[in-house]
This record gives sequence, C-alpha cells and structure tokens, in this order.
Amino acid sequence: MSTFDDTALLDIKLLRLFDLLYSTGSVTRCADLLGQSQPTVSIWLARLRQELNDPLFVRTPSGMQPTPRADALIPIAREALESLRRLSAEKTIFTPSSARRSFCICMTDASHVNLLPQLLSHVRAVAPGIWLETERIDSSTAERLQSGEADLAVGLIPELGAGFYQQTLFTQDWVCLANAAHPRLIGDLTRQAYEAEGHVGIISGTGQNLLATAIEEQQIERRLVVKILGFLGLSAILSSTDLIATLPRQTAETLAKNNPLRVHDCPFPIPSFSVKQHWHARYHHDLANQWLRGVCAQLFLHHG
Repeated sequence: MSTFDDTALLDIKLLRLFDLLYSTGSVTRCADLLGQSQPTVSIWLARLRQELNDPLFVRTPSGMQPTPRADALIPIAREALESLRRLSAEKTIFTPSSARRSFCICMTDASHVNLLPQLLSHVRAVAPGIWLETERIDSSTAERLQSGEADLAVGLIPELGAGFYQQTLFTQDWVCLANAAHPRLIGDLTRQAYEAEGHVGIISGTGQNLLATAIEEQQIERRLVVKILGFLGLSAILSSTDLIATLPRQTAETLAKNNPLRVHDCPFPIPSFSVKQHWHARYHHDLANQWLRGVCAQLFLHHG
C-alpha cells in the first residue's frame, strides 16, 4: 500500500523565495519583498537547496545566478505558485438570473397554501431557469437534508437536532374558519357555539398536535364530521357546508382571501408555534443554498 509522504512537499514560502530570487538575484531584495530578515531568508534558501538537492543559485559579481537545475525547475515552481494563487482566488459564484437547477423544499400542506405561491412567483421573476420541487415533511426529512436530496425544510420540525441550522420566519397562532354566510356564526365565535357546530379535522401537520393537546387539556367538545389529510379541498368543504375548521392563521387568511370564508378568533387558547426554515450544516456555506434561504427570509421573515 502506498503512503502519502508530506515531507516531500515544498513549503509555499520556499517556492515564493525561489521565484523572487530567480527574478531579483538578490537575497537582500528578497528579504524586503517577503517582509523577512536577511538571516531568515538565508535559512530558507538553505532549506530550499536541501529539499531540491542543488545549490540553485551561486554568488557572482552581478548577483545570485541560477544553476542549470534552477533554470529547469523555475517553470514548474511558477506554475505551482500560479495554481495556488488561482485556488486562493477561486470563489464559487451563484447567479440566480442565469442559473439552471432545481431546489427541493420539504414543507407542510399549510406551506403549500400560504408560502409556495409567493415563493414560486418570486423565483420565476428573478431566476427563470430555476424550478422548485416539494416534498412532505416526514421521518426521512433529516436524512434528505443531510444528503442534499432536499435543500431546505420549512415548517415546525422539532425533531431536527444536531447538525442543522434553523431560522425563525414567523409565529403562527390559531383561528377558526367557516362559511362567510354561516347561518349561526354572526358575531364572535363563543366556546358554546364552537362545541355546538360540526368540524373538519385536519390530520397532517406537526402543529395539529398542539391543537389536539389544547382540546384535551381544556376538555373542549369538538364534534368531527369529516377528517381530511391536509388543506387540499378544505375551502371547498367550508364554502359548501356549515362546518368549522381550526387551523393556523396564515393558512386561514390565505383561504379566506380567495374564497367566501370568514376568519373567527378561536374561543379558547392554543399555544402558538414558530415556522422556521431548516438546513444541514454541510450546505451552510453553499452559495445556492444561501440564496434560497435569503429569498425565504426576504419573503416570509416576520410574515403574518
């Protein structure tokens, strides 16, 4: 098995000395250019000679003159220095307006309703070559973020722990949503009225655990007429019935804006929660990921 011998690698400062001494022919001049004392540069030159097994430069009345070995090695040394300069100067650039790639975002059904349309509209305006894919938030979300299969996750995801960054975008409280022409909900929604009406239950979403716990702890009587997996179809159900749904304010207000629905204050307290964007530490410095996070912060930070 071969081994990597790092003792065979020349220190970059020795390569710089080699280049400068070849150009100037003066140890004193090299010391000035390198910001070192002349004795230090002499020590470096001794090390360089030892490493390359050649005197490299000999003292003459006209200065330090290169040996044939130095003449042969200087193109290689300068090529190595140029490569190092390019490596140091190289910065990955992400230009949204000309980029062609996809981003995968894990999000809840609620985010599909109140965040995705605005995000998609913005991306299409500033980055027409970028397309978006969405995935549900589930037990594989952490693994997908770590592997790079997903770029971002937006929502309430308390199970994401070490190795992930997060940024709070906004806080969600709870409201009730019903038909704007509901025959019995004229004024404020009371607890008595809440318990008397039929309800639509939404099964998905981590925030639903907060609702279920609040109902149980406060002994709220909620008569569920139908349970649905997400918010798809909720506006149609509420618009055509006298049922009530309890859901996060952002989603309710978005649905009410585009449908004949009315938002009511919830008649009992339910803990609010923070909607956050999450990303894995592996992609914290990735410029494309940074851009996507910046767009979400620009659009949704303190939203609601």
